[in-house]
Amino acid sequence: MLSIGHIKINSRSPLALAPMAGISDLPFRMINRSFGCELAFTEMISAGSLVRKNITTLKNLSTTVDDRPLGVQLLGADPDVIRRAVDIVSGYAFDIIDFNAACPVNKIVSRGEGAGLLMEPLRLQKILKIIVENTDRPVTVKIRSGWDESSVNASETALRAQDAGVKALIIHGRTRQQAYRGKVDYDVIRKVKESLKIPVIASGDALSSELIRKLFDETGCDGVAVARGALGNPWIFRETEELLKKGSEPLRPDVHEITQTMKKHLDLNISFHGEERGVLRFRKFFGWYTRGMPVKMLKMRAFHAVTREDMQHLIEEVEEDYVSKSRA
Repeated sequence: MLSIGHIKINSRSPLALAPMAGISDLPFRMINRSFGCELAFTEMISAGSLVRKNITTLKNLSTTVDDRPLGVQLLGADPDVIRRAVDIVSGYAFDIIDFNAACPVNKIVSRGEGAGLLMEPLRLQKILKIIVENTDRPVTVKIRSGWDESSVNASETALRAQDAGVKALIIHGRTRQQAYRGKVDYDVIRKVKESLKIPVIASGDALSSELIRKLFDETGCDGVAVARGALGNPWIFRETEELLKKGSEPLRPDVHEITQTMKKHLDLNISFHGEERGVLRFRKFFGWYTRGMPVKMLKMRAFHAVTREDMQHLIEEVEEDYVSKSRA
């Protein structure tokens, strides 16, 4: 069992759906929850945008009673702005406040936010202490192994975070300079786990149930954060639980289950965003759900779909094409 403060994740495979910009909206979270995801996070929320009451940012805080337990991830570097953002978030139905000290994007880092804070562990510690002191929710933080290969300081950063009062730490086993390239450093995650008393959640290349099992085995982590592995693949939560419980490779979903899930996800998107925006946002998911299928032309057409009917017909054609080619 993974415990973050008073929040307990009861699954035999303690996984978390990680925050992904432009991805982790309410429909995406609910689709993944339907296949076994217990803990999920909103997409990254800029503390500055939240304080300015940006309409898009406020919509990203949308949730329902079934969307629990849920963490909100904040991004920022100004202590006063972060304190004000925490006050705002405290009025919403969130279970955990996560702080991002891992985002490698240039425009984020150039403001001293995200992974930019890895170069200033003491400053990060002070920010985390402010968050902890201004909320009654458990606080977590996401970090990376370091800024670059010459400055891998994850253990120091993690210990400072623990001293600040965070209840769990999420660590991506790559440096900021690596971004999402190169190999994940399992050793640095393991060393962080060994140095802390709080739970450690591993992140990086959790792209399949086998790779998630490897993260658990190689690092001794208490949980794993799933990001890209859940894109068009909500079954990763079900499959990982089956693998860890039974020790055998679980069966992949058939094309009918995939297309039925696509339709459900499309409907959730449209209910939440409206038809025009809901279909637009679903275009990229069409590509992810059909990854590896011989439906190249359908994918191209999906990126021009504008109505629910357009997209539903394309989803139905996926199954028809797949079945007909399988029989050929």
